[in-house]
Amino acid sequence: MSSARQSIRRAALLLPVFASHDAIGTDVLGMLDGLRARGIETRIFCEGKDGTEVRTHPVSDLLSFAGGRDDAIIYHYSMGWPLAIDVLRRARGRRIVRYHNITPSEFFADFSPLYVDVCSRGRKEIPTVAKLGCELYIAASEYNRAELVAAGAPADRVEVLAPFHRVEQLLDCEADLRLHDELGDGTHNFLMVGRIAPNKAHLDLIDAFAAYLDRFGDSARLILVGKSDANLSSYEEAIRARAAQHELDGRIRWIPSASEAQLKAAFLSSHVLMLLSQHEGFCVPLVEAMAMNLPIVARASSAIPETLNGAGLIWDSADPVVFAAAADRIFRDDKLRQHLEDLGNQRYRERYTPKLQRARFAELLEHLE
Repeated sequence: MSSARQSIRRAALLLPVFASHDAIGTDVLGMLDGLRARGIETRIFCEGKDGTEVRTHPVSDLLSFAGGRDDAIIYHYSMGWPLAIDVLRRARGRRIVRYHNITPSEFFADFSPLYVDVCSRGRKEIPTVAKLGCELYIAASEYNRAELVAAGAPADRVEVLAPFHRVEQLLDCEADLRLHDELGDGTHNFLMVGRIAPNKAHLDLIDAFAAYLDRFGDSARLILVGKSDANLSSYEEAIRARAAQHELDGRIRWIPSASEAQLKAAFLSSHVLMLLSQHEGFCVPLVEAMAMNLPIVARASSAIPETLNGAGLIWDSADPVVFAAAADRIFRDDKLRQHLEDLGNQRYRERYTPKLQRARFAELLEHLE
C-alpha cells in the first residue's frame, strides 16, 4: 500500500442484519472495538437488527459518514446483497471485504426453496465481490481465502483472520447450575453446538449417536445446542423423525436458544464435542470446545481440519460407526482424553485468544494506513 495514504479517519461496518450474539455479529463487535481502540470513529450500518440494543445506522447514511478517501468500509459478506456491492463501488476510501463464506445451496434443496434462492444468489456474487478491486479482503480461514482467490481476488490482497469470538466471556461467566446438575448425572454426554441447518449434518450426527448406543451399550445423551429457524422447520422435523427411527426418545436434550450460562453448563457437563458438519467457513464452537478442554470428534470437511490443526480426532468418512468408535475410545482412554484436552487448549492459546486476534487485526489495518 502507498505510504502516502493518511490514517483512517472514519470506519463503517456494513452487513445486512446485525445480531450481537451470532457469529457474524460477534465478529462485527470485535472489529468495532479494535477500530475504536485506534481512535477511529466507527459505526455499524445495516438494514435490520435482531435482538440487540447496540446502536446501528441505516445503510443510506453510510457514504455520507465514511465515503471519503480517508475512510474505510468493512463489508461482512455472508449472503447475496447487491446493495453492498453498490456501496463499495461508490466509496472512495479503503474498501475491505470480510468473507465469512456462503453455504452452497444444495444443502437446502430438500428443505427450503427460500434458502436455495438466498444461497444461490450469494454464491453467484462471489466473483463480483472478488473482482471489485478492494484494498483488502479478510477471510475467516485459509479455506475461505482459497475461494476468494479462485474467484478472482488478487492473492496479495487476501489475508486471513479468524473470527472474533466470546470465548473469554464464556470462560468467565457462571454456569447455569440447574442445567449442569441435570446433565451431570454420570451419563456420557455428546455435545453439538450449531444452528439447526442442513449443512451441519444433524442427521449424520443422530446416526453416529445411535451407532454408539448400539455398539457400545452405554446410556449416553446427545445435547443439541442451536438456534431453530422457522424457514427450516422441515429440517428440524427430519431430525426428530430420524431420532424416532432410532428410538432415541429421552436420549436427546434440545437447548434451542442457549444463554451464555446454559452454553457453559453444556460444555462443562459434556464428554465430547461431535461435529459432523459438511460445510464450515471456520466454526467457532470448535474454538469454544478447545478453550473449555472438551475433546473433539469431527468430520474432515471444509475449514474444520484447518481450525483444529490436529487438536481433535477428525475423519474423512461418512460411516457413523467410525465416529461412534472414536467417542468410545475417548471415554475409555484417559491418556488420550487428556492428550486431546492439552492439544486443544494449546491450540486456543497459540492461535485464538482475544489478544492474538486484536493484534492480527491491528496488523492488517496498519497495512492500509
